[in-house]
Amino acid sequence: MQIENSRAIVFELLAASDRVQRRLDGSLANIKGISFSEYQLLLAIQDAPGGRATRVDLAAVVGLTPSGVTRALKPLEKLGFVETTKDDRDARRSMARLTSQGTELTNDATGVV
Repeated sequence: MQIENSRAIVFELLAASDRVQRRLDGSLANIKGISFSEYQLLLAIQDAPGGRATRVDLAAVVGLTPSGVTRALKPLEKLGFVETTKDDRDARRSMARLTSQGTELTNDATGVV
């Protein structure tokens, strides 16, 4: 009985989380043109030490794989919100950082969320 109740609670929490994410997606898309997932990625970059983060670091924060982060960053780079550069100490690693437009968008979107 307790396991069934625990499962029911987990499913209710997941459903509530999904509803919240859909509402935030809609609000951000209508006002700022980005999804909540993109906002989370921008915020993770902004909050990273020095405002720069590797794809592996971002993956750990937003719950994606590093390749998922790469795919998610591409449209943000094309729109001019994020830029990536090679790490000064390790050319195999790239670092993502917000552009001034990306910083402005992230700050504005925070007001929506």
